[in-house]
Amino acid sequence: MPGSYSATARAHANIALIKYWGKADESLVIPTTSSLSLTLDGLTTQTTVEFLADGDSATGSAVLQDTLSIDGRLQGGTSLQRVSRFLDLVRDRAGIALPARVASRNTVPFGAGLASSASAFAALAAAASRAAGLELPDRELSRLARRGSGSACRSIYGGLVKWNAGHDDGSSYAEPVENPLDLAIIVVLISAREKPMSSREAMRLTMCTSPLYPAWVQASDDDMRGALAAVSQGDLRALGEVAEANALGMHAAMMAARPGVIYWLPQTVAALAAVRDMRTHGFDAWSTMDAGANVKVLTSAPDAERVADELRNRLPDCTVEVHRPGSGVQMVG
Repeated sequence: MPGSYSATARAHANIALIKYWGKADESLVIPTTSSLSLTLDGLTTQTTVEFLADGDSATGSAVLQDTLSIDGRLQGGTSLQRVSRFLDLVRDRAGIALPARVASRNTVPFGAGLASSASAFAALAAAASRAAGLELPDRELSRLARRGSGSACRSIYGGLVKWNAGHDDGSSYAEPVENPLDLAIIVVLISAREKPMSSREAMRLTMCTSPLYPAWVQASDDDMRGALAAVSQGDLRALGEVAEANALGMHAAMMAARPGVIYWLPQTVAALAAVRDMRTHGFDAWSTMDAGANVKVLTSAPDAERVADELRNRLPDCTVEVHRPGSGVQMVG
């Protein structure tokens, strides 16, 4: 195997302004719609992948197996299986059959609707491919990361990023978007607990059972065109309005699933109402939500601290954090 057996990469989570919700192809993770996101600073995953030569198994077993630790805790079950399946893609491409030791550390709460899988699989894709001796250009790395978690393809890049839905493996990838706007995202942390239903399960249920889902897909195409036009024109208000509407439409489709998928808590409703009322008092702020109880607020970077302070006053029981655009995936060391 050429190159190093070990590599470390760091990636940031991203928050979608035009949402990804639903797969046209489950096995290849091809989405039903294109999406637009902002990669954020502060919400990071750092992952080291080491491919082990014979006799170096972390388990001490005669049968070499992958191992996974997250924040210092060994993982098994579904988490390990998902990582091993992803590593198989890397091993197949690199032509190797070695097991791997994977160690990951995060500043993103797992499964709380803060895009932990985006930063996790972007970092894993970069570290694993480099450790396997592969030198992938960003577009290929984005396609690879997508196979682990759809939104991970966007975390390969910093700033504003578009994921082209495409129709097959080769045409579904993310790319950066030129952005004249100076944006920030404020996270209103309502719950850091793991959500009651995974995004993957909720996505499938919404697609299969919600009568509102086809209408949301159709509207999402218009929303993407509107969002890109707003960005190119430097129109924060237009971008905020379409982002808020797109997220509420996604959650409406989820709630109409059978059974309904409802992540909202009382404080979620309070936060959404606070953002809407703040606009009547001159604040440039628009809400968005992923699959979870937490609310994110889009605003301009110069106004971010003022908006955050107002949110703290209105929502004293919630943690409010300001995040500015973050960088794309980076190799460490």
